[in-house]
Amino acid sequence: MKSSPLGNTGLQVSRLSLGGAQFGQQYGAISLADAEAVVGAALDAGVNLIDTSAYYGQGTSEEFLGHALQGRRDQVVVCTKAGRLGRNEFDFSADGMRKCFEGSLRRLRTDCVDILLAHDIEFATDFERVFTDTAEVLHKLKAEGKCRFIGMSCYPLGLLKLAIERCQLDVVISYCHFNLQNRRLLSELMPVAEVRGVGVLNGSPLAMGLLTNQGPPPWNPAGENVRNACHAAAEHCKARGTDISTLAMQFCLAEGRIPSTISGASNLAELAANIAAGETKPDAALLAEVETILQPALDFSWSNGNWK
Repeated sequence: MKSSPLGNTGLQVSRLSLGGAQFGQQYGAISLADAEAVVGAALDAGVNLIDTSAYYGQGTSEEFLGHALQGRRDQVVVCTKAGRLGRNEFDFSADGMRKCFEGSLRRLRTDCVDILLAHDIEFATDFERVFTDTAEVLHKLKAEGKCRFIGMSCYPLGLLKLAIERCQLDVVISYCHFNLQNRRLLSELMPVAEVRGVGVLNGSPLAMGLLTNQGPPPWNPAGENVRNACHAAAEHCKARGTDISTLAMQFCLAEGRIPSTISGASNLAELAANIAAGETKPDAALLAEVETILQPALDFSWSNGNWK
């Protein structure tokens, strides 16, 4: 599998990373045995970055990964996230971040993760404290040897850009801003990240279910125009005998400026489809047709959290 440098970290990461939300039962039930099978097959295929969070299943994802990585920890870059504790529960204070992360280390069965991020900082109630107190505890945990690299994740690109400029981060995760429907990551965040040597991981290549045949879950915050355009694009792909998810993954994995795209898999078939997408190029004619269908919703975003 192709790999790319992750900013100035010195890490070479696979262009496809494995997301851990599915292991936290975020998209339906998955057993420990299934999670272990997916992780093992991903590592065997050359996937070398796995992203998880204390939030996913209130620790279930990390517990599953702790089991699955026994004996193979040195083969993978482990990224986890702290500060988000529940759907509407957040604690980005120094004590809260440290307590949350200590739980992650226990569940992951390791004394050090490769990347530690503050999770979904757009839900903070005091952004100045995120840029000071939260950033400071991340740097302290790095100095203590409990993580090798630090960063933050969130949806609003303006907030993530400011975090890069203020906090001396190594890595960030942006989600839903580079996919078939939204390309703003390339123009609004990548320039500042590249100048500062910050590695960017692209999350939600399927736009949290928008770019799938089954459509998004009810909680997806996209507006009606985005939902309608994505549905029309999915129907067009079906009429052409293909799956929009395949085209969406091919599109993301072909972008050379983005070091790695994170996508979860609940089973071996989903993992195999993601890996195959990284080994094939999108059909140029189909891509052009889908881009035309999505044009009315291109680069539309939505409000998220407390950042205005």
